[in-house]
Amino acid sequence: MFSDLVYAMGPPPGGAQGGQGNPLMAFLPLIIIFLIFYFLLIRPQQKKQKQHQEFLNSLKRGDEVITSGGIIGRITKLSENIVSLEIAPNVVIRIARSQIAGRPTEETK
Repeated sequence: MFSDLVYAMGPPPGGAQGGQGNPLMAFLPLIIIFLIFYFLLIRPQQKKQKQHQEFLNSLKRGDEVITSGGIIGRITKLSENIVSLEIAPNVVIRIARSQIAGRPTEETK
């Protein structure tokens, strides 16, 4: 009785694969899902990040920018990692260059 149970739990006759065919076909759905994620999520994000990095590299004195915290100001001084923004007359703050989100739009001015 116990031997019947052990026999039923063993591999199917004719090999360990049980006639499933090509093992590459088992990974095909995973490969397709990865490709979908790459083209719908990863690639557009990398493109957006590259554009933002180019924007940060092209900043110059006098540009008006908005920070990720929502502060709008005009660049008065630039260094490699720090930007000085004039947010009001004679009020200058220093922020990290990476915290600049972009240029202000008409509705944020």
